[in-house]
Amino acid sequence: MARATLTISSKNYSSWSLRGWLLCRMAGLDVQEQVMPLDDPSTKAELLLLSPSFLVPCLTHDGARVWDTLAIAEYLAELKPKAGILPSDRVQRAHCRAIAGEMHSGFYNLRSALPMNLRAHYPDFKVWNGALPDIDRIVTIWRECLAASGGPFLFGAKPTVADAMYAPVCTRFTTYDVKLDALCKAYCQTILAWAPMAEWIAAAKSEPEELEELDVEF
Repeated sequence: MARATLTISSKNYSSWSLRGWLLCRMAGLDVQEQVMPLDDPSTKAELLLLSPSFLVPCLTHDGARVWDTLAIAEYLAELKPKAGILPSDRVQRAHCRAIAGEMHSGFYNLRSALPMNLRAHYPDFKVWNGALPDIDRIVTIWRECLAASGGPFLFGAKPTVADAMYAPVCTRFTTYDVKLDALCKAYCQTILAWAPMAEWIAAAKSEPEELEELDVEF
């Protein structure tokens, strides 16, 4: 039996659940998934950005209960230091934390305009102008990291906390057909082909539940 439980919501819609789940996979922590139903009021509030705080994902492990995504990342980095979910270099580690924190607390216009929906695809989608600065900032972060590290992940050959934090953005850019330069497009392809991501996406596409507010025709 798994020593840890990870409470998540919809695999199709919940970007925060995806981040927490990826972090557990990267750390090699065996977790039992506990899925909150879409008709749960707190789940719906999270997915529709109606809640100021997110209580999923929530990791319960060995007496600890951790529900903030960055706190989960730091907990797992302490628990499994050899997993390398934070870069070993001090300067890179600080940079990784900074851009992960930027995703954690920012980009609200992007979240509102391009909600995560792995089952959907909108070719030639017209992105709301308010979200464009968020997109520009994200691709700037990616270009700087990839140029410095050589890729294919943001800090080199292995994924880190930063890749888990930006992975849902790669799905959003794919769903809404956001035009990217060759470097950023290749990074998105790397993330989407990453084995844990492929597993999550397959599960998301087989989910029976739908959230009507996020499945409207844009």
